[in-house]
Amino acid sequence: QNLLAEKVEQLMEWSSRRSVIRMNGDKFRRFVKAPPRNYSVVVMFTALQPQRQCSVCRQANEEYQVLANSWRYSSAFSNKLFFTIVDYDEGADVFQQLNMNSAPTFMHFPPKGKPKRADTFDLQRIGFAAEQLAKWIADRTDVHIRVFRPPNYSGTIALALLVSLVGGLLYLRRNNLEFIYNKTGWAMAALCVVFAMTSGQMWNHIRGPPYAHKNPQNGQVSYIHGSSQAQFVAESHIILLLNAAITMGMVLLNEAATSKGDVGKRKIICLVGLGLVVFFFSFLLSIFRSKYHGYPY
Repeated sequence: QNLLAEKVEQLMEWSSRRSVIRMNGDKFRRFVKAPPRNYSVVVMFTALQPQRQCSVCRQANEEYQVLANSWRYSSAFSNKLFFTIVDYDEGADVFQQLNMNSAPTFMHFPPKGKPKRADTFDLQRIGFAAEQLAKWIADRTDVHIRVFRPPNYSGTIALALLVSLVGGLLYLRRNNLEFIYNKTGWAMAALCVVFAMTSGQMWNHIRGPPYAHKNPQNGQVSYIHGSSQAQFVAESHIILLLNAAITMGMVLLNEAATSKGDVGKRKIICLVGLGLVVFFFSFLLSIFRSKYHGYPY
């Protein structure tokens, strides 16, 4: 009992200084692995040193800090749950002990017994947004954390600048507003919105997935997620460009068919449009096939 009280007291002292407790191998084995323990510990295994070049680790760490701060400064804060972090350069022996070969990884260590499969957060499928981590923690510990994010006025400032820019443009062109009725301009704006939505930008905003994935074993970077239930941010950008190229090909084909210009020029436009559609649609289909392994059904 004295040992348990000492461990809890020490963890509470560290938590009072910093929401996320940094641990090396010795601290991890003493406070997380070794009994007695009547508290849950969430550990983020990561590699934050610049030489590791893990941009995903830095992004995930920001969300993890938001979640830990939300818990630390909430009225429900208690000694039943602690947030810790183990960096590879400070605890490589821990990574070896757990046979861990990728970062970042989130694990929950329950008060009693060993972690189960569900105690490892499915980052690839769910993403690492603080809200998703909080939901996972609630499932594992019954501790419900309401995420509080620091105010971010960048969106408001950007909107204000956009409104000011549009208002200024309309004022300067107040005597010549024919451009408002330009169908091509409105069509381009509508296409930009369609490309953004069909590429999965809204999914990225909600789930907060990593930009890409780097295999720590061979250093290979994956821009396309192998599952149909998830995607990387880079993947949505690739899909956006492919859809734009296919649309451009269709526009050129339509132009070649409906224009009344030189026949030779129309043939060239037709061939270019056909090439764009065939090549980029085939590329898009191959990505679809890699994510939906049963295709063609």
